[in-house]
Amino acid sequence: MHLPIRIDDVLHGQAVEWERLEFKQGWNPESVLHTMCAFANDFHNLGGGYIIIGVAESHGQPVLPPAGLAAHTLDTIQKDILEIGHRMVPHYHPVIAPYIVQAKHILVLWCPGGQTRPYKAPVSLTKGNREFALYIRKGSATVKARHEDEIEMIGLAATVPFDDRLCHSASLSDLQLPLIQNLLRQVGSDLLADSARMDFAQLCRRMRIAGGPPETLHPLNVGLMFFNPAPQEFFPQTQIDVVQFPEDPGADTFTEKTFLGPLDRMLKDALAHLRNAVIEERVVKHGDRAEADRFFNVPYAALEEAVVNAVYHRSYEVREPIEIRVLPEEVTVASYPGLDRSINIAQLQSGRFATRRYRNRRIGEFLKELSLTEGRGTGIPKMLKAMQQNGSPPPLFKTDEDRTFFLVRLPLHPRFIKEAAQRKPQTTGQVTGQVTGQVAADVLQFCQRPRKASEIQSLIRVKHRETFQNNYLKPLMAKGWIAFTIPEKPKSRLQRYRTTPEGNTWLQRPRADLVAGG
Repeated sequence: MHLPIRIDDVLHGQAVEWERLEFKQGWNPESVLHTMCAFANDFHNLGGGYIIIGVAESHGQPVLPPAGLAAHTLDTIQKDILEIGHRMVPHYHPVIAPYIVQAKHILVLWCPGGQTRPYKAPVSLTKGNREFALYIRKGSATVKARHEDEIEMIGLAATVPFDDRLCHSASLSDLQLPLIQNLLRQVGSDLLADSARMDFAQLCRRMRIAGGPPETLHPLNVGLMFFNPAPQEFFPQTQIDVVQFPEDPGADTFTEKTFLGPLDRMLKDALAHLRNAVIEERVVKHGDRAEADRFFNVPYAALEEAVVNAVYHRSYEVREPIEIRVLPEEVTVASYPGLDRSINIAQLQSGRFATRRYRNRRIGEFLKELSLTEGRGTGIPKMLKAMQQNGSPPPLFKTDEDRTFFLVRLPLHPRFIKEAAQRKPQTTGQVTGQVTGQVAADVLQFCQRPRKASEIQSLIRVKHRETFQNNYLKPLMAKGWIAFTIPEKPKSRLQRYRTTPEGNTWLQRPRADLVAGG
């Protein structure tokens, strides 16, 4: 059997973090059992790990060439691994793959996070032992879980992550072999060579994208997300919408492009579009030195991290797309729902935060294999660094108390904002802020009868309350065209908004003037 990634990458930590690797110079069943248990529990939602038997370790690095295992012991060791898997509660069995590395035999155990966590293993394999313990990984070490760790582990096990669940409405025929082979080809997996002649059900089990008994085998959600050409049919709104406003959100001119398909293809296509249609570069030469200044409206590295994080961390149970808005002064990336409550926004803004509670650990596994993410909380620091190196203001992160959304705001480089302001025609009598033309007319007509703010927001189809307030409601009030019905109590729950006589005067102007915003 082969692993879904190359053994060279596993040995050298190029596709797998070191804390997901355990090297064993020789066969030690008790030690292997405890590490199997720890990887199966996957306490930090990293996707389990790999145990490499026959390779010594020194200061966290493999010692090569391998010590190796005697060829005549390989079959016995594999049977012993199956046996100790039955000693765990509940039973657990890793994928075992024998390899020859530098003329030495080794065994690689792929231990993915189990679906029936938590797992416990015997403290000792000596006869008569009845003590069991829950083992987890702390850094690169396997340790017994403390009482508080065990309580948290039981809480985590209450639900299987959505991307790791069976999709009972789908069948194995909904997974496409060419898509599977394409991913195996991209990651350089040894499994690619066997995929064409291997039984398809066996291949899907080996890839951990299908599960259940043989008579009712179903795809896992993550399998449909990557290996079905139209995952949005199973998970509505699995898409990325890119909306570009050359002027502002209130103007009548904008372009919209929607990206669909398997997650990796959708992500790569959206990023390619952003690189080609959104990213702009400026080169400023100086008379007093040879070096020119180069900067972008928004650095691609920051935008890439924001979009990849949205694909990785959004909920695919929430029927809302990822929305990227390209505005005259910023690019925003919105996803739903928001961050885990353990993450403090102030710490996030500074780049100093820590969390290992990932919503989609299986999606993260595939994205990591494709080198689209590291999955180690490095996305936000990379974003901050890229914006700083570009001379741009720092990114801003927004959510609400209920964590229903997460919004990343990437301000454009000041030079580009200045250029846009210089190009913008100066007109008189135009609505202040970003509300212009037909949008203002629609709101004023709508508010002939007093309306709630939420009703106006629904009318103009703006999702985010802050954007609605700053770009639409406040500019109209500042102009004096709409007003409170209870001005002495601005925050009253009975507050409504009505069109003023001044607003009606503007509304009665010729329609061509209204559409033009004049």
